[in-house]
Amino acid sequence: MTIAKQAVLDRDIAQAVEKERGRLFNFIRKRVKSTLDAEDILQDVFYQFVRVSQEVETIEKVSSWLFQVARNRITDLYRKNKPVNFSQFDMGSDDEEGSLNFEDYIPDITDMPDAKLTREMVWETLEEGLSELPAEQRDVFRMHEFEDLSFNEISELTGEGVNTLISRKRYAILHLRKKMGELYNEILKN
Repeated sequence: MTIAKQAVLDRDIAQAVEKERGRLFNFIRKRVKSTLDAEDILQDVFYQFVRVSQEVETIEKVSSWLFQVARNRITDLYRKNKPVNFSQFDMGSDDEEGSLNFEDYIPDITDMPDAKLTREMVWETLEEGLSELPAEQRDVFRMHEFEDLSFNEISELTGEGVNTLISRKRYAILHLRKKMGELYNEILKN
């Protein structure tokens, strides 16, 4: 790689880090217990970003990539640490129909020896449910719930109308409720 190309790449990385730092930190901080954990995860996300800097040109949406790495690091943190109550993740919204409350699907697992397995099953089921959705529904759900973007912000990014985005998210939630309900029934059978 030439020096000029490396300089451009370094500039692009610095701009992406500066642009996403605040939003990414807020996203992480809402999902972990301490500011120190959030700072560690943020640093790790940016470290990973710099590590793949030679491939940055192949990453279509740097913002989405950064948030996905952050989600993975948050999941890793909770896999390593003690059980966490799903209500801390506040995955719902204000309206009943749009709410995805894990507590509706998962019994109290704090005293169960297989709590870790149950949490992993929940995350796997959620990821599986998301992967089954059409890309438009999945993207709206992820941007609104995981990246904390408003429907207006998503509309600006995608060029889609707010009502269309709300409708897509509603379909995503209905599908995810069904998937989580299936998991809940499976857990109750065991």
